[in-house]
Order: sequence, then C-alpha cells, then structure tokens
Amino acid sequence: MVYEYTDIVVGSSLQAVTYAFNNRYPIFFSNLDKPFRFDFLDYNLDLSFLKLSVEPKTLATFNGDMKVGVPEQLLWERLIFLLSLSGLTPVINICKSIRYDHGIITCFNEYSKIAEVRYKRKHDFTATNKTNKLICYDWIAFNSGGKHEIDYIKTNDNFVDEIWFYPSDRICGNTKVKDACAVSYIDKELIDDFEFSETMAKFKVIKEMEARGMKGLLSSYGPNGKPKHYNFKTSTIGRQKNFYTPAITDREFNNLKTSCLHYQKYLRYL
Repeated sequence: MVYEYTDIVVGSSLQAVTYAFNNRYPIFFSNLDKPFRFDFLDYNLDLSFLKLSVEPKTLATFNGDMKVGVPEQLLWERLIFLLSLSGLTPVINICKSIRYDHGIITCFNEYSKIAEVRYKRKHDFTATNKTNKLICYDWIAFNSGGKHEIDYIKTNDNFVDEIWFYPSDRICGNTKVKDACAVSYIDKELIDDFEFSETMAKFKVIKEMEARGMKGLLSSYGPNGKPKHYNFKTSTIGRQKNFYTPAITDREFNNLKTSCLHYQKYLRYL
C-alpha cells in the first residue's frame, strides 16, 4: 500500500497525537508512547467538547487532599479514536517498525512491508524524546503493610521523585491493599548503576514511607503498652523506562476545542 501526503506526524506521545488532531494530519508510529497511568490533567479543565466528563478525583497526601482531573490516557485514547474514524491512523496496531528515507517512510509488521508513505513535510515527535534523562517507573508489590489511606507522596528527589499508591492489580475485585509505583528521573549513563536499580527504588519507597510515620501491620504491644509493627514486606513487579516526553502546551490544549468542530460527525454519537 502506498500513501501520499503533504504533511505527516511521526510519534505516539500525547504531544504528537494532539498535534496530529489539531492539524488533521495522518499519524504514524511503531512504538506506543501512551501517557503514564497516573498523569492527570488539571481538574479545572473542561473536556466536555470531547465528550469526556470525569468527576475530579481526590487523592490523600501528607500535604492535604490533592484534586486531579481527567487521566491523560483517556484524552490520548479519545484523540486516537477520533483520528482513526477520520482515516488518519492508516497503520495503527499493525506497524511494528519504521524505516526512514528522504521523503519516504516504510512501515513493516513482524514479517513484511505493509506500507510506503510519501510526504513533503514530516513532523517528527520522536526526536524530542532523545534527551539524556530517562523516566523510570518501578512497580512495587506490597505483600504486607499495603493497607493505608495514602495515595501519593512527593519527595522532590530525582530518584523516586513521586510515589503513587493504587489498589493492587494483583487481587481480583475491590481491594484495600495498595501497591506502589515509584517515578524517577535518571541519567541514561546511570541507568545500570545499582544505586539507581529497582531494588534501591523499592528500599527508598519504604524509607520515604517510614520517614512520614507510615507503619506495617500491628504485631503486638510492648511492656510499656506501645504498639509494635511488622516491617513492610515488598517485592518488585517490574520496571518501565521511557524517554522524557514534553507535556502539551496550553496553546495546544486550547486549540483542541476549535479542532473538534471537524470531528462533530463522530462526537455527536458519543
């Protein structure tokens, strides 16, 4: 299949998807770069024009309640959906790699070439990701001590800068047991250093929790009547590493409302 366009967008970040949506350009990518699960938009933002009406969520922190709005993932999915209905994601979900030539990109699946895309101008959002910093998401399971009310901790340290607590995905149904995700910003040359490893991230999460008075399960009472607690028991679930992706600007976000006029034939049915 051969496609010919004047402008194309390459990349799958929220910034790339927003740019393609606002300009009605076709978008191509081989690697999925959806927003992080716990990246939220401002709770004051009104996305009703995209038929995204989500009540603000209140998170418990040590600095008081924190309100958050629509998850960025929902916005990303809605924009991709509307682009797809408009025929602007011609090889989505089947393109596994892309080869770049002058004025042409060639898309492949696991076995063969699936499309050749000719263009005059390429808006490449993958290049903006090639920074020296990686964002690491360390997912940590709490095997003991996972029942508490806290949802979020901010440390202001590049290594384990944020800790997000969420109802465990390992347990079916509604559960009060929480696992954690630690977000770190690590230089690429340090990513294999043990001091910045998954193990050290797990230890730092526990250290930050204990420094704020969080305790494991009650075990017994001492002779003086003071309660004793078990240590937190944790294990690592896995680590995800991504290049840093700039957030969409206010101008890009404001343009979404105007751009939606071109997608009303789909939005009216949502």
